[in-house]
Amino acid sequence: MNYENIQIIRSSKRKKTIQSRIVENVLRIYLPENLTNIEEEKWIKILVDKNNAQKLKKIINTNKLLQKRANELNKKFFNNNLNFKIKFVSNQTSKFGSCTPKTKRIRISDKVATMPQWVQDYVIIHELAHLIHPNHSKNFWSVVNKYRYVERAKGYLIAIGMMSD
Repeated sequence: MNYENIQIIRSSKRKKTIQSRIVENVLRIYLPENLTNIEEEKWIKILVDKNNAQKLKKIINTNKLLQKRANELNKKFFNNNLNFKIKFVSNQTSKFGSCTPKTKRIRISDKVATMPQWVQDYVIIHELAHLIHPNHSKNFWSVVNKYRYVERAKGYLIAIGMMSD
């Protein structure tokens, strides 16, 4: 995600706070005047990455493809018996998915959006199964293991350094 422009605004009045906002496709970054060049570069990168993640999340949640795919998997693996809300989130850094059975809400890391479809399907099925079995019991795995690419998807997730629970 690129912005037409990034505008750095330094202020002598600003002592600790650092923030950013998008105004007419310009990312304005507000920094204290006393930052070193290294600190400034670090904060600019952090804020650009954060804003890019927010922009990506809006885009991938707007198109409703995740909900549509989850509904298809619900039909195929769960006889269309599950009711749930699912969305991509940008704040999951140690897991690819999470499920809250009580509220029937599933959150999928936006990192998953760029993975192969068979990995995305595994993560979705894994989280859907938590709506029935909120643990990793034998019953849970008997549901998840109906997906034919379970081992391949687990291997993929392990290879990139994170495994979904």
